[in-house]
Amino acid sequence: MKKLAGLLLLAAIPLLVFADEVKSPNGNIVVNFNVDGGVPTYQVTYKQKAVVKPSHLGLQLLKSKYASAGDKETDLMDGFTVTDAQQSSFDETWQPVWGENSDIRNHYNELAVTLHQNATDRNIIIRFRVYDDGIGFRYEFPQQKNLNYFVIKEENTQFAMDGDHIAFWIPGDYDTQEFDYTTSRLSQIRNLSQKAWTTNASETFISPTAVQTSLQMKTDNGLYINIHEAELVNYSLMSLVLDDKKMIFESCLTPDAQGAKGYMQTPCQSPWRTVKVSDDARDMLLSNLTLNLNEPCSLKDVSWIHPVKYCGVWWEMIVGKSTWNYTNDYPSVRLGVTDYTHSTPNGTHAANNEHVKKYIDFAAKNGLSEVLVEGWNQGWEDWFGHSKDDVFDFVSPYPDFDVNGLQSYAKSKSVRLMMHHETSSSVRNYERHLDQAYKFMVDNGYDAVKSGYVGDILPRGEHHYGQWMNNHYLYCIKKAADYHIMVNAHEAVRPTGLCRTYPNMIGNESARGTEYEAFGGSHPDHTTILPFTRLNGGPMDYTPGIFETQLKTWSNNTSWVRSTLVRQLALYVTMYSPLQMAADLPEHYEKYADAFQFIKDVAVDWSKSIYLEAEPGDYITVARKAKGTDNWFIGNTSDENGHSSKIKLDFLDQGKRYDCTIYADAKDADYEKNPKAYVITHRIVKNGDVLNLKAAHGGGFAVSLIAK
Repeated sequence: MKKLAGLLLLAAIPLLVFADEVKSPNGNIVVNFNVDGGVPTYQVTYKQKAVVKPSHLGLQLLKSKYASAGDKETDLMDGFTVTDAQQSSFDETWQPVWGENSDIRNHYNELAVTLHQNATDRNIIIRFRVYDDGIGFRYEFPQQKNLNYFVIKEENTQFAMDGDHIAFWIPGDYDTQEFDYTTSRLSQIRNLSQKAWTTNASETFISPTAVQTSLQMKTDNGLYINIHEAELVNYSLMSLVLDDKKMIFESCLTPDAQGAKGYMQTPCQSPWRTVKVSDDARDMLLSNLTLNLNEPCSLKDVSWIHPVKYCGVWWEMIVGKSTWNYTNDYPSVRLGVTDYTHSTPNGTHAANNEHVKKYIDFAAKNGLSEVLVEGWNQGWEDWFGHSKDDVFDFVSPYPDFDVNGLQSYAKSKSVRLMMHHETSSSVRNYERHLDQAYKFMVDNGYDAVKSGYVGDILPRGEHHYGQWMNNHYLYCIKKAADYHIMVNAHEAVRPTGLCRTYPNMIGNESARGTEYEAFGGSHPDHTTILPFTRLNGGPMDYTPGIFETQLKTWSNNTSWVRSTLVRQLALYVTMYSPLQMAADLPEHYEKYADAFQFIKDVAVDWSKSIYLEAEPGDYITVARKAKGTDNWFIGNTSDENGHSSKIKLDFLDQGKRYDCTIYADAKDADYEKNPKAYVITHRIVKNGDVLNLKAAHGGGFAVSLIAK
């Protein structure tokens, strides 16, 4: 992370007469709630330091077109009095189906305030849950005579900051999160957002000071603050718009095609608005607040859900060496020649029988359980940019892809094929075919699907992150569970912890992943920021493991991966996911078989995770214990400045000895000048031993500790 200078903006905290106060179980976090002149207001402190200064809560409503001519448009913004305030506590420990830890504690104190709006005779509840690592609050709308159906014009939730914090942010957008992160003062967002925007132009730019959550910040007085949301269900995604004069963020919901922000029927509720805070950056990564604010698992049988380490026919197409489409004969496709009898193969179609068998053989040889194949199905010739409603049927293979034959071949090698459903954002078309597509998967032995939503949404005018689309994503997850299918959605809304409730949501993209290394690259600090931001709500299918970082050595692509080879190994530990891809080509891994050993060995499900070092934008070092074993793995990812670590192995079991393999950047390694220089060393270690390790510029290190 580049070093920043700036002045701390100091502001006095107004004194309010608080109606209610609720503290975290350890007493460090205090939430105060008050109705100030009829306006619901809250503030948050951590160890007596201001986190959120007094901030207003409320929603603007749209007048229904069916309302009588004399009816007035009334908002849920002011005119409130407190009619009830209930406090309670809760403490449980639950076990996720998969995760960073095998046990998660859910311990909070709660304040539920009932508010009455006298002018309309309406009631709402604002519920706060205060944990040791942060808070969550939401709006609840009980069923009542004067509030049944209503339309949200805007939610006006404020987060008033106490200074000009350093922020790690991406610009506000209703349709994509695929930006490289910018690190700056809050006051610099306005001037820098346009620069960030031109990197990935879109028509859904919200405002010059709009940012997306999860937003990570660092204050000048040593606090780490994160704003996000949890349990996004039947609601539009929240972005934040900054008043950079007052340093106040205000929520901005994603609109639908008509500009409305949400259609509601009581009883209903908003997602949780979350604020995490600590004076230790590692606590941001250890926090389970987002998961805890979601409902428990809704699936009675989870035995079919399992972590996946996979390879696939993908990277070579992203780089441009091969293609998804079987032919370039666009007119014949438009005329409906679905059997491709009169089409000429283009010779670069990657999803062909012999090529896929090569990936299956590689997976079987190296202990990878599945093989993703993209471009297997008809429709890729003119799938993008034409606003076609009927694009794919998700069951019709190209002539050179034998579904039954390849599944039989994979099964003989104890490997599965992973399905790919690119919807081209024709959402109505996907929903029409969804049962047929999932049944086809079951009939042919698939148990996991990577779905995609590239392009503008159909129906036209809807956004990727609006209420309608969020309901679609969840509909697919629930429908997939009926068929015992795990889902990894790309270009979908960023996760908000719903994987606790629906653990077949085994992965998401929803951020700028490895593919962008073929499109111009991401800054080296990108993967030191994502765990603080995007991964706050759930695991990411980042697709690490690129060994041939100079793409021009094997393709016509002139881009390059901004990472050392060893750092690519470390990402399997630092970028948590139960779904991990060995994304490079088999022949590239075979050239560096000694380094590839770490990818073969590293686990994808964990019983314990310990963040040893962390600083957003600079470095992350984490140790994880593989579930069901005594083996540990360590990973470090560093920014362009590199990092030196002194790791005391005091987390290892007493009395055990471990085969320790260290994958380190060589002394002359550098992500720009010498990315593939690495050194592998072996030693025996025990509890209390110390490892002194150094990450190169844009580098990292990876360590396997196998119990003897």
